[in-house]
Amino acid sequence: MAHAPVPSFRFEREAWRAGAYWVAGVDEVGVGPLAGPLTAGVVALPPRRRFKWYKWVNDSKVLTESVRDELATQIQADVPWALGWASVAEIDRVNVYQARKLAMLRAFEALSVRPDHIISDALDLPLPNLRAVVNGDALSIAVGAASIVAKVARDALMVEMCAKYPGYHFCRNRGYPTPEHKRLLVQRGPCPIHRRSFAPVAQLSLPLTP
Repeated sequence: MAHAPVPSFRFEREAWRAGAYWVAGVDEVGVGPLAGPLTAGVVALPPRRRFKWYKWVNDSKVLTESVRDELATQIQADVPWALGWASVAEIDRVNVYQARKLAMLRAFEALSVRPDHIISDALDLPLPNLRAVVNGDALSIAVGAASIVAKVARDALMVEMCAKYPGYHFCRNRGYPTPEHKRLLVQRGPCPIHRRSFAPVAQLSLPLTP
């Protein structure tokens, strides 16, 4: 039976050995939801530092909410990090693939340091010294850390949206297409933060077939 990959410093060490100082990992969350923005996180790691939280970092999807929250707090206290967002309107206008790039580039614009090397989660970006790694959030400590800060930030926003747009249980589903969310969407119709370009939302505005 195949074992799940364990994040390591393989890609970071290659960059540090080549002379890089700040090695940044970048990842995005919120590609699949029917509602809410897309969020990118970037985390920059220096060489010759060993923070305790390194051993707990993993793809944010496999961590519990409480572990993600604690890790995000530690990451943000120890190393440079930033977030980038793509709005629902932008996702609908340019498509979710382009919105991923937009959010990631905005995260780099907000980062307080200029990375010497970048590891992205499979996505090629128009940035120098970038290495796109498939399943990067499960293989790279830097990318995994970026996925954690992005996931925690987006989840917190969706809790706020739960209060602003009650009736869709965004506190529980975070906008993802759970059976409950899709049922409520059909019953209530879309709200302002639903992605009109996504089929389950778009179909609600189509005329019924005779």
